[in-house]
Amino acid sequence: MLRLTWVQPEDLIGHELRQASQDGREPKAIAARWKAAGGQEAPLTAGASPAPASRYLRRLAMDLLDELADLPSTLTDDEPTDLEGIKATCANWPLSAGSRAAGAAPDPKKGSTPPARASAPTPPSATTPQHLEAAWLGRAVGCLLGKPVEKLPLEAIRHLAKSTGNWPLTTYFTARGVPEQLLTTHPWNRRSATTSLAENIDGMPEDDDLNYPLLNLLVRQRHGSTFTTTDVARTWLDELPAGRTFTAERIAYRNLLSGLEPPHTARHRNPFREWIGALIRADVHGWTNPGDPAAAAEQAHRDATLTHTANGVYAAMFTAATLATAATGAHDIHACLRTGLTVVPPRSRLARAVRHAVHLAGEHDDFDRVVDELHAIHSPTYHWVHAVPNTALIAAALTHANGDFPGSVCRAVSGGWDTDSNGATAGSVAGLLAGHPAALPDRWTAPLKNRLATSIGDFDGIGFDALAHLTHRETHRP
Repeated sequence: MLRLTWVQPEDLIGHELRQASQDGREPKAIAARWKAAGGQEAPLTAGASPAPASRYLRRLAMDLLDELADLPSTLTDDEPTDLEGIKATCANWPLSAGSRAAGAAPDPKKGSTPPARASAPTPPSATTPQHLEAAWLGRAVGCLLGKPVEKLPLEAIRHLAKSTGNWPLTTYFTARGVPEQLLTTHPWNRRSATTSLAENIDGMPEDDDLNYPLLNLLVRQRHGSTFTTTDVARTWLDELPAGRTFTAERIAYRNLLSGLEPPHTARHRNPFREWIGALIRADVHGWTNPGDPAAAAEQAHRDATLTHTANGVYAAMFTAATLATAATGAHDIHACLRTGLTVVPPRSRLARAVRHAVHLAGEHDDFDRVVDELHAIHSPTYHWVHAVPNTALIAAALTHANGDFPGSVCRAVSGGWDTDSNGATAGSVAGLLAGHPAALPDRWTAPLKNRLATSIGDFDGIGFDALAHLTHRETHRP
């Protein structure tokens, strides 16, 4: 029988029980009913249990998923998902470029409707195609560095790197010199080992961390800055193969095909709605709104609410606002991260985690100690793909490296959890701050050969320089 990851109800219920505990609901009674009926825990890594459940258990799982969705949450006021509610919690929400030009404050009653602007704000002169090429390259490098160790536990990453003298990380992982017993105990990521180890990199292989920025570039090209969540959904159905989706995106994709409309696509039987998927889609929103973190965050919100809620949405908004600030070339990484936090509800779990991570990064010279403390706090509670710990780790890596490109991507990947996604986002921010492709060390960028593989649109084989020009064009278009 065909077993699809991230879709069977009997595989979703364990994740939803955990998510309910995290977002302020009380699932104990429902968990007891599931366990008494013979239901299993969530699959640990594969996303699908090895054997199908009985028809009874599958029907029960669907019923319990719906019951869990109806449970009240104690965090509703602190962690809203609608844009109006988010803005109401953010006392320091930044003014948009349009509002600054008109001398008016942002209107919190606009909700998720795209703002009407007579003309696009003029991007700061520092934002050039070279800045954007460095950002695209940085995203690819960080993703590629993290690909072979994705899904591995933290100690495995450290042992594999140390066995080849690459710790702290200074270059791509290699299998050369790794003891066979260590590889047997901790094998590389099966899907990535043939394309992302130092000895076999030949251009940038396909990855969802690059596919989604490409999709959002298409959204901008087709619908401009005032795109809607429905425009994002239609672009996905037109351009994104279903087999290239995972976790929250796969659930939302299925919900679209079942006739649900956004934002219900993010909520219906979707226990992954606070995971990292919306964060990895946020870059284009930041890149194309230089100096306008409010507009970047609002665009990220319209994108993210197709698939995510609450902290999953905040992670995307935080990333977009951070990048929009970095895109001016006028701020250091610390100012960029502070600005990113202005669009996140301050009492949310994500805001608290990011503030704590930044504090740890400033307190300890040894980044391994920072990582150990983050894991001690978050790993017992959150799945390794959840947005809260991963966003915190990204912020810690960028802070500890002071925005330096190699230091940022190496720290982000060395911290474990969702290694390729964390490396990608850290690389995007640090690459943008570096300002030019030549500022990124050749040992990182040369193996990419200015070539990106993808199944999205007509982009397969495109160069990062060409992507930069296409992205730069969008910074000048309403």
